[in-house]
Amino acid sequence: MKKIISLIATAAIAMPIFAGSVAFDGSWKTQKFPFKTAAQFSPSGNSLGISNNAGVSAIYTKVNSGDWSSSSASWNWSVSKSVAATDLRVKGGDDRNIAVYFVFAPNDQAEALSNAGINKLLSSNSTKALVYTHGGKDGRGSSFANPYMQGRGKTVVLRGSGEGNWSESVNLASDYSQAFGGERGALIGIVITSDSDDTNSVVNANMSGLKLAQ
Repeated sequence: MKKIISLIATAAIAMPIFAGSVAFDGSWKTQKFPFKTAAQFSPSGNSLGISNNAGVSAIYTKVNSGDWSSSSASWNWSVSKSVAATDLRVKGGDDRNIAVYFVFAPNDQAEALSNAGINKLLSSNSTKALVYTHGGKDGRGSSFANPYMQGRGKTVVLRGSGEGNWSESVNLASDYSQAFGGERGALIGIVITSDSDDTNSVVNANMSGLKLAQ
């Protein structure tokens, strides 16, 4: 999966925003890949519908500066149609239903990088990402280097491939420390992807109730 992008603003739907909540609204932008069918994301305030027929794409948003110091996150996700179990360590064979990237930057670079496009956000030598996934052949809690980020990304498997409904809560602070060590810096962006092109399969899923906490 190459980091070549086309940015398209997603549709805004007015919904109440509660403290710590991350709304699925017009602040999210779309990343598409040339010569690839795009996954379809349907933002609706508190929830995000995902429909993917042998495609791959992503949406992303920058995190409000008041939440840069967040040390945990929680959300719900459900999958009614799943990709087969793949090896998430392998480029070009790593389909997954959903992956959620939490992107961090050094505090002194957070302002500039928070306004960057997704290509720079994920390719900058200054950023690191925790990538929580639903999909793959590995069991819950497995972690390994993300094959696209040259040591700056760590994949953490929360759910393997399959259908069902789950609530997740992750400790960004401890997971970052275990993955990278050093100063965590600022949480400046969130990226959500769905990828089913390698197995030519279908994903139907939903994510809701995304929240950040100090």
